[in-house]
Amino acid sequence: MAEADWLAQTALAVRAERGFPPLAVAVVDVAGEVIVLRRDDGGMPMTSRIAVAKARTALLTLKPSGLIDLPGGIVDSIQHLYGGDFVPWAGGVLVTDGGSILGAAGASGAHALEDEEAVRTAVQRWQQNRGEGAP
Repeated sequence: MAEADWLAQTALAVRAERGFPPLAVAVVDVAGEVIVLRRDDGGMPMTSRIAVAKARTALLTLKPSGLIDLPGGIVDSIQHLYGGDFVPWAGGVLVTDGGSILGAAGASGAHALEDEEAVRTAVQRWQQNRGEGAP
């Protein structure tokens, strides 16, 4: 829980550093269950659900949600199967340690590429700081 919270807080700090609009950030475990969900003051309520969906999308496809390139009909079918929790837009990334997938992080509220930059940078900082102050 502490590491998931560290990831979410770091993604929100990256958002502030870079001047992005308010974000919601979700961290999910390897089963796609929400561990942490945080939303900046001023963030739209719907961004929380989208952040979770982007994280789950990364897990479902085992790659960043922004790298998914499927025809609309297939996306619609997958969204139906997963109750809308499939969002093939940038903003969801895997959380890995070595070669192991631990979960995923997703963000929503800014431009999709900014959402992804915030969570990708947080995951990279967590990976670099393992044992050096990150939980």
